[in-house]
Amino acid sequence: MPNPPRRTSGGPVLQDDLTEALTTAFFEELAAVGYGRLSIEAVARRAGAGKAAVYRRWPSKHAMATDLITKVAADAADTPDTGSLRGDLHAFLTAAAAGLRHPLASKIIPDLLAEAAREPALAATLTTGIATTRRDRATTLLHRAITRGELPDDLDIPLALDFLAGPLYWRLTITGIPPEPTYLDNLTTMLLTAFRANPFPT
Repeated sequence: MPNPPRRTSGGPVLQDDLTEALTTAFFEELAAVGYGRLSIEAVARRAGAGKAAVYRRWPSKHAMATDLITKVAADAADTPDTGSLRGDLHAFLTAAAAGLRHPLASKIIPDLLAEAAREPALAATLTTGIATTRRDRATTLLHRAITRGELPDDLDIPLALDFLAGPLYWRLTITGIPPEPTYLDNLTTMLLTAFRANPFPT
């Protein structure tokens, strides 16, 4: 059964299935041509819709990118409470790896980072929509572990967050080397060892 239409505040009725089609078209077009060449017209054409359908949802390309990238980043940064730090870390890394392995991600992420160096507004979007969201979620994960007594109270959380994000991103996005089946298990063990050692207490 199709999703019922929804109405923006004081605005027109929006159909969820068309919104989903435009969302898919946005990411496919972004992967195909890059952010600099992406246009509202091309996204609408790829979705089989008119430009008006896009503008009813987002007033500009930047607004569309900010909204959709932030939503995807938030979903990918989910940190379920598994009851243990090892379980939480493994779940976080598994979700992150799935996002980075997506066929479109390998094309989209490097392009966005390159464009962000030239466009401050896009850089701000990536910082608040992706980096801050992911770090906030991961911070919650670490605080849970501290509360459970699995990590020291004086853990250097900013440095731990860098450790958590860096290796996986480097392996999957920069080098592009396919990870071994045990990679996430081994990375989880190494992170646990580093966090518990905490050689630089605050």
